[in-house]
Amino acid sequence: MKVGLAGFGNVGRDLAKRLSTGVIPGMQLVAVSARDVAKAEEAARAIAPPPRVVPLAQLPALCDVVVECATADSFAEVARLVLGAGKALICVSAGGVPSCPELVELASRHGGRVRVASGAMPGLDIIRSAAEGTIRKVHLKSRIKPSSMAHEPYVLERGHDFEKRPPIEPILIFEGTARVAAAHFPRHFNVAVSLSLAGIGFDRTTVEIWIDPAIPGAIHQVELEGDEIGLTMTSRNRPSDNPRTSRIVAPSILAALRAMVAPVVSGS
Repeated sequence: MKVGLAGFGNVGRDLAKRLSTGVIPGMQLVAVSARDVAKAEEAARAIAPPPRVVPLAQLPALCDVVVECATADSFAEVARLVLGAGKALICVSAGGVPSCPELVELASRHGGRVRVASGAMPGLDIIRSAAEGTIRKVHLKSRIKPSSMAHEPYVLERGHDFEKRPPIEPILIFEGTARVAAAHFPRHFNVAVSLSLAGIGFDRTTVEIWIDPAIPGAIHQVELEGDEIGLTMTSRNRPSDNPRTSRIVAPSILAALRAMVAPVVSGS
């Protein structure tokens, strides 16, 4: 199975290094795309064997599956190209899903398929199982480091300057639906979108966002109440070299890729 990466930042380079070692038997990294082609070509030369660097428009034709590891702003462009070519798409920037409302129709019409890889969000398997019954409530409480949110327009517009005035105790900065959270924080709230897709949708999933100076990485707690099950789940994420990205992101993508070729799969 031939794999392409749409996006070649920290996550993309980490994935490329792992895939190039043959970590998943039956999968081969063949090409990557990036907005800055020259920079991507330089980074690709550090990988053995180096993947091809091509414009995004050429990527789907070379691959069976494309991993979107770019940004929420780029998601719709990547999804339309990949699904329009009838290929499989593994999505990392789930916060961009609402920007492509025709996603399901595109995949159905062209025979493509979308899978959201979300290692930062606990328990999506059991949430999807609960959704086959009756779920009455899904609530996400996220605690985020101040430095991760310091430059977000939503935060700055409300008078918070976490660089000049670092908080000394937790601050609630958002309460609302997952749809609104994803719109205000598209780079951070892939977790809210992933949770909504697995459960009861963007408008019934509620979200609290706290800025917490005492944590090393993002902490997400999910509360679910349903007829078949009640759940309380917490993930404590460790930051990668890029403090805005959890270290678990690249392994979660590898797990999604492995499930496509493994003879036996436990859960999703």
